[in-house]
Amino acid sequence: MERIYLLSEIADVAQAFWKEFGNKDAVFAFYGQMGAGKTTFIHALCEAKKVRDVISSPTYTIINEYGYDENGQEKLIYHIDLYRLKDEDEAIGAGIEDCLFSDHICLVEWPEKAPGLFPDETIRVFIDTVDSSTRKINVGSP
Repeated sequence: MERIYLLSEIADVAQAFWKEFGNKDAVFAFYGQMGAGKTTFIHALCEAKKVRDVISSPTYTIINEYGYDENGQEKLIYHIDLYRLKDEDEAIGAGIEDCLFSDHICLVEWPEKAPGLFPDETIRVFIDTVDSSTRKINVGSP
């Protein structure tokens, strides 16, 4: 999936993302410079799943857990932000591995802080700024 989109189209892009990748519980690693829109896109993904919880950045809490209903079944999304962590040992201490190897969706910002912890089947999502109102998303390769 590769798409250039206006920020006003982000809800549609989130829906298309889930249509392509949302049929399974997976780990999604989000790459991009500060301000590229990783958190904003993850927020749109959570809204598309109709999470019941308040969606917020986990920069200080490291892990946010959101609940949603899928075909009558209770599901979870883990929103993880590794930005403040120093290394993989600190990520392990924060319980990141428990989330990554759970049977739930994981949306991880700044995965480059602990690259050795991710499952082989992690889906890599690259978000780049085109201009102040336009972003480029590429899933799978930069």
